Amino acid sequence: MRRHHPWLIVPAVAALTLLMVGSATGLLLRAGNLVVNGDGDFAPRSLPKDHVVPIEAFMHGRIRTVDGTRPSPLREMILKVDKHTLVETRGLPKCSRRKLIATTTKQGRQLCPGAIIGTGFGTGVAELPEQAPIRVSSPITIFNGPEVDGNPTAIGHVHIDYPSPTTYLVQGEVERIHNGRYGYRIVIDFPKLLNDYASAVYGRIKIDRKWTFDGKQMSIANASCADGRLQAKVQLSFKDGTFLQGTAFKRCTVRR
Repeated sequence: MRRHHPWLIVPAVAALTLLMVGSATGLLLRAGNLVVNGDGDFAPRSLPKDHVVPIEAFMHGRIRTVDGTRPSPLREMILKVDKHTLVETRGLPKCSRRKLIATTTKQGRQLCPGAIIGTGFGTGVAELPEQAPIRVSSPITIFNGPEVDGNPTAIGHVHIDYPSPTTYLVQGEVERIHNGRYGYRIVIDFPKLLNDYASAVYGRIKIDRKWTFDGKQMSIANASCADGRLQAKVQLSFKDGTFLQGTAFKRCTVRR
């Protein structure tokens, strides 16, 4: 199921499962004037071979152009993520869109503190007619949302004050798949911002939510190290027709 996602966020809800953005030296994609780069990591790097354990995930992404002009707006991101990862939400509080409507970052976090699974920061560039380009930034908050068809969801919350105070709330579904190396799939359709006079240029996120359920420590992000790496595939489509794709991985070691 496709869901629209906040415009400021490059990794956004994808952060739930894109636990290994970038190769050993980072992911770099280029087509013509457009350049996308990203990197990330997870801890611990030493993981069991035959079962998943809690991890923390860190990631960032940037969209830019060679000539310094505003990038074409991102339209769609498709992510396929390693089958040796697990998104866990049992016993984790949920937050609804209704609760978060028209809230600032501070208000949203106060209303649903137990449902926060990740935080970060995003930046976009707005270029309205007859005005100089302006950078617009916002904290990012990712909340655990209600399940859809039995699948975990996340609600991305972004509040900006330009050109007027606006809160973006978008729910994304984490879909299980059986596609060779990959076990999760997320399709992110990015909406127009200011009638396409704005573009996402940077985002960073940290996913580290842990809680206790039935006497057991739980984690939103989990992984095992079956063969020395965790892998993801990303496909990006832009308004001007540019299409980029690449496969990224991070090394892991088997815990003895």
